[in-house]
Amino acid sequence: MSRPSDYADSSERIGDGPRPRGSGGGSGGRGPGDGSGSGSGSDDINQPRLGPIGWLRWFWRQLTSMRTALFLLLLLALAAVPGSLVPQRSSDPNGVTQYFVDNPDLAPFLDKLQVFDTYSSVWFSAIYLLLFISLIGCILPRTKHHFDAMRAKPPKTPARLSRLAGFTTRDIPAQGEGDERSAASVIDSARAVLKRSRYRTVMFTGSDARTGRETVSVSAERGYLRETGNLVFHASLVGVLAAVAVGGSLGYSGQRVLVEGQTFVNTLLAYDSFNPGRFFSEGELDPYTLTLDSFDATYETESIRAFGQPLDYSANVSTTEGGDDGTGEIKVNSPLKIGGTDVYLLGNGYAPTITVRDPSGAVVYTDSVPFLPQDAALTSLGVIKVPDGLSTQVGLIGFFYPTQAQSDTGAFYSSFPDLEYPVLTLNVYGGDLGLDAGVPTSVYSLDTDTMTQLAGTDSATAALQLQPGQTADLPDGLGTVTFDGVKRFASFDIHHDAAQGWVLAFAILIVAGLLTSLFVPRRRVWVKATERADGSVHVEYAGLARGDDPRLADAVAALAERHAAALGLAPSAAGEPGPDAGAPRSVDGGAPRPAAEDEPSGDEPNAGSER
Repeated sequence: MSRPSDYADSSERIGDGPRPRGSGGGSGGRGPGDGSGSGSGSDDINQPRLGPIGWLRWFWRQLTSMRTALFLLLLLALAAVPGSLVPQRSSDPNGVTQYFVDNPDLAPFLDKLQVFDTYSSVWFSAIYLLLFISLIGCILPRTKHHFDAMRAKPPKTPARLSRLAGFTTRDIPAQGEGDERSAASVIDSARAVLKRSRYRTVMFTGSDARTGRETVSVSAERGYLRETGNLVFHASLVGVLAAVAVGGSLGYSGQRVLVEGQTFVNTLLAYDSFNPGRFFSEGELDPYTLTLDSFDATYETESIRAFGQPLDYSANVSTTEGGDDGTGEIKVNSPLKIGGTDVYLLGNGYAPTITVRDPSGAVVYTDSVPFLPQDAALTSLGVIKVPDGLSTQVGLIGFFYPTQAQSDTGAFYSSFPDLEYPVLTLNVYGGDLGLDAGVPTSVYSLDTDTMTQLAGTDSATAALQLQPGQTADLPDGLGTVTFDGVKRFASFDIHHDAAQGWVLAFAILIVAGLLTSLFVPRRRVWVKATERADGSVHVEYAGLARGDDPRLADAVAALAERHAAALGLAPSAAGEPGPDAGAPRSVDGGAPRPAAEDEPSGDEPNAGSER
């Protein structure tokens, strides 16, 4: 986010508040002719009042300063932290529901702060928009300044090259009668060498201040690609922000849980939860179907320390799109692309198949119910609701243990996440399920406040305990419940983002721009030739870095060697380096840059005129 080294800043300092021009810069100081009176000992400064336009200008300067842009970028990173600490409604609505259950006092407070919708909250959007405006306000003037600099000619040759970095001299001897070597021909040769190195060049003529002899010089510069890369980096950052905003407005995301054998149809009603963008329309849903054929999980069984840790999850699916059937595999971080959407694997677990019959044996309920995992060994909790078919409404709270084990206290737990010794226990409740009131309820929770426990810890009847294929009687002769078997379920996140290709393109440009701005040096190089009385030509070489360039002195020395070779001189004919050849100077920092007199204006005799 750095401003280019040759950018002319205003005299107003960022963060010091609005300072009218001509108000003085020091403590009680006054410039000549400021009309402040003769009281030299007074510290009072009469500053003109800023009207609304002045304050707006000051506010705009603060907002579009690099310091503000960096601060907003850091603030945006900090504002995104809550999105990784608490579940988000856009990606994990079930997790949000569970968070409210686990934290009944804290969750409502966080919800008022829009923490569960971090990335669409008012405060996050405000930071996002301010950063967007700040970056644009920074880039536009820098771009204009850069293009103006690219169209400008290289600067005139300084009068004293000996004060610049890498100063080196060469004395080219006269070759005898008929030799047409002159200062102009030497500089023409140097210009050709510089052009081959992709320098922009311009030639000047002038006179030596000490001898009065004519001098010919070439001024060359290159490295504008450095600032171009810097601008590409920042412009691409704005592009990423814009693409993310457009993609979020036009796209959508939804979640769906599928049990093995179930099929999802890409319609609005088929989603378990759906989060559309601001400008989403239902017509954007491409028709396709997705069937979960099987779910494979592999766990560590050889290492004792990592025993039971998951090694691989694979959801094997069948798809139908546009009349074409196909198959696919969805893994963690390996989504399936279909119908303009990316289908990600979010989670998985077990879905016990439960069948409930009335006293006469008629089936009143049968389904494979997803149970939510509670620990790494997939001890799972689920709810079965039987609203019709029995003499009273029945609710079952089940605990499923893939590999059932028993602790010293007698409590059950799962010791391994795979199905080695599956056991299902059921607590039975009778009464009103609350489904007839028209109020939506979660399929993963059971409100037992208005129900009576018929079997379980707080009743005279022990909880029902079943293994696959077993049947148990419900209390009070309500009927029977059968544990038919176990299937796997998978939770999918279906995401559509029309701008993700643009995000990738801008991300590549960010990296390319950053590398260019880091590794391309900005240099200015001068070669000046002066003819002497004995017919020899004295040549001077020097350079100036626009930024930090530790290899500038080597580059000047290499230029001198290539020029000597172009003139047909042996390396031994080269003169000695100047006293400051190994001391590179930078305009932006380090050793001081040449004084103003070393860069004379066009009306000074040593500056010369352009050829």
